[in-house]
Amino acid sequence: MTRYIVNRLLLLIPTIFGIYTLAFVLMRVLPGDPASFVIGFRDDPERLADVRSAMKLDEPVGSQYVAYLTGALRGDLGISYLTRRPVTQMIAEAFPATFVLGVSAMAIAVLIGVPLGLLSAIRKNSIWDNLSRIIALLGVSIPVFWLGVQMQILFSLRLKILPISAPRFDNHLIMPAFALSTATLALLMRMTRSTMLEELEQDYVRTALAKGLAMRMVVWRHTFRNALLPIITIGGNSLANLISGALLVEVIFNYPGMGKLLYDSINTRDYTLLQGIVIVFAVIYAGINTLVDLTYLFIDPRLRLL
Repeated sequence: MTRYIVNRLLLLIPTIFGIYTLAFVLMRVLPGDPASFVIGFRDDPERLADVRSAMKLDEPVGSQYVAYLTGALRGDLGISYLTRRPVTQMIAEAFPATFVLGVSAMAIAVLIGVPLGLLSAIRKNSIWDNLSRIIALLGVSIPVFWLGVQMQILFSLRLKILPISAPRFDNHLIMPAFALSTATLALLMRMTRSTMLEELEQDYVRTALAKGLAMRMVVWRHTFRNALLPIITIGGNSLANLISGALLVEVIFNYPGMGKLLYDSINTRDYTLLQGIVIVFAVIYAGINTLVDLTYLFIDPRLRLL
């Protein structure tokens, strides 16, 4: 088991290094000049050259790469071209909001999607099963930006029971979290249903029922635990996607998180901030996936022998 944990943690090193390199290259091939945004697109070659020199954009790409890598290893992701504030500080201020939004959306998806998936599998082809499949189909089909706008129109403009934007963590979080959770909710529901149906058809389930065990006991003590591995895999990947993919929701609801910060950095060509956000999102995604792999050790005893 120790060997398995060490191997999974060591794999993070080349993964993070590759993420950093890819983000650095992509930022350099994007069109536009950050210095032009700083000086306001004025036709002033001397001023443009001075700004590029101050930003160290006139240095060789290799030197920029080494300097940024050295700073990143120290936790320094550079200075924002526009605000002149440390990128690490800006991300640290925005990340808690995105984390709360992602975890809230994941909680909604798990608390609704998994029970509905269980109910759908246990009562296969019933009205509950058909209703659950309709909900899952709608969840994966409706675009999150359309759902967010419709929720604003209904609950904010017409019913006037929820605020239209989400600048705080109280009831302002309800609509963004629900809008963000729909696709994950549908995915968890479908995965729970399919894995539970597969487990319920196994011989050990028929044996347990033949011995007189109640279906409730069979489900909770045997089949659900055996079906957890794919559900946790989907759940872990979905949590990473929710945290790193909240861009549309945060923009629609004016939510002060990393997605909104990413959107603003793209509009202003703030490459240093954009690069830092991309790296942080990618590291979060890789870290969550590693934690999911380590969680398998507590669910599947066979992995402890590795």
